[in-house]
Amino acid sequence: MREWTCREDLHKDKMGYTKEQLLARLQELQLDFTKHEHPVVLTVEAQAKHVGHLNGALSKNLFLKDKKHRFYVVSAMAKTNVDLKVLSQRLGLGKGGLRMAPEEALGEVLQVPLGCVTPFALVNESARCVSLLLDQGFKTQECCFFHPLSNDTTIALNARGLDKFLSSIGKQPVYVDLEANPPVGKDQPPDLASLVPSDAIAIPGQSDKAAPSQVSDMNHAPVNNKSTGGTAKAVKPSTDVRKEKLSNAVSLSNSFADPEKYVEDFLERTSSLVLSEITEENVKQYGEILGEVISNTIRKKLATELKSTATMFKNTAYSEGFSAGTHQQAKRL
Repeated sequence: MREWTCREDLHKDKMGYTKEQLLARLQELQLDFTKHEHPVVLTVEAQAKHVGHLNGALSKNLFLKDKKHRFYVVSAMAKTNVDLKVLSQRLGLGKGGLRMAPEEALGEVLQVPLGCVTPFALVNESARCVSLLLDQGFKTQECCFFHPLSNDTTIALNARGLDKFLSSIGKQPVYVDLEANPPVGKDQPPDLASLVPSDAIAIPGQSDKAAPSQVSDMNHAPVNNKSTGGTAKAVKPSTDVRKEKLSNAVSLSNSFADPEKYVEDFLERTSSLVLSEITEENVKQYGEILGEVISNTIRKKLATELKSTATMFKNTAYSEGFSAGTHQQAKRL
């Protein structure tokens, strides 16, 4: 039997399970569950209006990723406080190692739309490398409420039923005290490190690497300073290019000389971007999760600019040092 790999098979599994197929599978497993249909809901609060009067625990489900493109579903009781910084440390990823997964990953990995993240999404082959962390509180509840891949329906089943389903797709159920905050240090290793997926998942068209065009040629200033010919005509163009690049470096340096102005300009651009996303159409479409959608949009749009800015900082610092070594010492900023 060939070993399943996330990077290879993500692109093959384009058709995920439907709600009807999932419910049929739960029936085949002879699980004891009840189904409650209702209008589409996007938040736990909205879901509670339809099933909150029933005995059971509402769930909130987070789809997360780390810096190495490994994905996680954290399924918690609605009242459980999940601190992502603490959870990240417990996984051995550092304080800022976890963040919300981009919207593209919902479709490519879990194959569900916004508002439909659920442990049941791991039934799809594309999600087999996703790590699942379950709230240990579910085990004490008479039943737990989850969407069956669609947020116009809620199913209620107990932890034993959920465990049976997960086992049927090859997932070992792991229940965690999500509110715990154990110390992590030299003599106290991260208690959840074993739950970090062994494989990353490549999302088509997604890359954290800056494009080559974003890297300035100023990195090569010392190389360009060398003449490759023996005549004055061959040397002059190289010298002019070097002077032009050094002049650009000084211009960049001056633009960063006033940190307050730079920060003010950046915040102004960010504010304009936020306001441009708050439209009547988006409010109607995303409702109470608009904030999360805007956050993901801003992160994607500003990522390129911030990477480019960081590259300019690096190149400017390098070029200033080169200029200082070949000309009179300039007054430092």
